[in-house]
Amino acid sequence: MRRHAVVSVWLGTMKALAALALLILPIGLNPAPAGEGTATAGKKPADKLIALDPKGIVQLDHVGKRLLVKTRIVLREGFLEMLCCPAQTKEHESILAVDGKAYVIHAGLLALGAKTGAPVQYQPTFHPATGQPVDIFLQWADADGKPHRVKAQEWIRYATHRYFVVTMDQLPAGLTLPERDEALPIRFFPKFKQLTWFGPMSVQQRDKLLTLSKDSAYRKAINGFFDQSQSRQLDAGWVFVGSGYYIDEKTGHKTYLAEGGDLICVSNFPDAMLDLAIKSTDKQDEGLLFEAWTERIPPRGTEVTMELVPRWEKGDNK
Repeated sequence: MRRHAVVSVWLGTMKALAALALLILPIGLNPAPAGEGTATAGKKPADKLIALDPKGIVQLDHVGKRLLVKTRIVLREGFLEMLCCPAQTKEHESILAVDGKAYVIHAGLLALGAKTGAPVQYQPTFHPATGQPVDIFLQWADADGKPHRVKAQEWIRYATHRYFVVTMDQLPAGLTLPERDEALPIRFFPKFKQLTWFGPMSVQQRDKLLTLSKDSAYRKAINGFFDQSQSRQLDAGWVFVGSGYYIDEKTGHKTYLAEGGDLICVSNFPDAMLDLAIKSTDKQDEGLLFEAWTERIPPRGTEVTMELVPRWEKGDNK
């Protein structure tokens, strides 16, 4: 997983943000064709959606104070860097892909009054991404035509298909662990003084391992492996970081950095347009913290409308 060098100019001033909005919004603030208003649970149908691009992939709902983005499912299993990426960028680590431009989505959030913040910082100390909180909802129709709407967090869980490690000087006296048993993938490495387990642990596996020893440290490790390896839904939200520009020194041409893939991240990236407001990347071993919750995600290719809804606190000027 790459780490970005700080070679970009961040959108840190209102002047830069206004310039980006002026660049994008004239693309075509045209009402969506009749019949394309989208109804969502808890919201009235939008009578007129404003298309921010010629294909109507990104649509502005001023009444509902939300942005609607047409996407499709491109991944259902595996580790994640993104919830959503521009098409043909990071689809191998993103649940959704959008055929539209990242900067158009940025402009739509600005049009709703959302404020950008600052990207994740690693040096000299870690600081999480900041910005306007943005709630994300996903809506689609199943094979029977039944509509569904869920929070985006429901499709993402803390990684379970990974190694879990506990430091242990030695195994308890008399304990012999099963060797090369795929049904019980537990290992002890004397050289590193580590007891390891891979993947989700079932109740049956836990109980069988607990029968092998009454040693308190060993039993604590097994119970810890069980607890950590259970499916846990993403419990953090996204903030509107704003990404930034790369400016070609020779031509002066500006490239919006999120076009490279870092549109809506679940792994921290300085180029993110939306990022999680927590530390979501293990820098020490480059491990990814989250994975797709396969059982909850519809089939690949399913069309999904992503709702981006800026969250306002009391006293905010909307």
